[in-house]
Amino acid sequence: MNEHHSPEQHVAPSVAWVLERLRQRYGEPTRSTPLPPIDELVMTILSQHTSDVNTARAFASLCASFPDWDAAINASDTEIADAIRSGGLAALKAPRIRQALIDIREQSESFDLSFLADLPVVDARAWLTSLHGVGPKTASCVLLFSLDRPAMPVDTHVHRVSLRLGLIPALTSAERAHELLEAIVPDDDTYAAHLLLIQHGRKTCVARRPRCSACVLVQCCPAASTYLDDRREQHDGQAH
Repeated sequence: MNEHHSPEQHVAPSVAWVLERLRQRYGEPTRSTPLPPIDELVMTILSQHTSDVNTARAFASLCASFPDWDAAINASDTEIADAIRSGGLAALKAPRIRQALIDIREQSESFDLSFLADLPVVDARAWLTSLHGVGPKTASCVLLFSLDRPAMPVDTHVHRVSLRLGLIPALTSAERAHELLEAIVPDDDTYAAHLLLIQHGRKTCVARRPRCSACVLVQCCPAASTYLDDRREQHDGQAH
């Protein structure tokens, strides 16, 4: 009996089935203590292309260097970059942080972003992405983690896993994926879905050689057979 499966034999799974299997595999994600929205915004900018450890170190150094956000605005980009050096890409992130702070102060007359909790998610995200250097992912992190809004941050892991599972159409950009995933993930599951998809992308559905044979979603993943067949062909070629 031929055990090879073509991609056409797989139908994209439902979000409920995916989350159930991922919860069984990784457990229910633990909610962290929320930061004030302005802190979450700065932290998310700092987190780009670096580790959580370096992000936390850079944020702590930034707070130690400037007593408040007004002081950071009044500093130079070089002074901010020196404070966040441990987070990497300091010269790029410093002007983004400073300009975003300037925009916030000009538009809201304070650094209190709690008013965003009262806006529809699409409007709150639009307000945040109007700030210099703030994209959909950063905006969604602020809304989800600080304000408990059902906004889905789409990083490389969430984007890759969602595409492979067929949760979003092929070739969907990460920017477009935010709203598409929010439309199909129940509001109460947004936090868990974001963290579970990231965990799965880091541990199993990795970028170059996904571990499909050990994946709890393999039986309903449209992409699985392609990767499994490629691996069989490589194995057969080596055997000869």
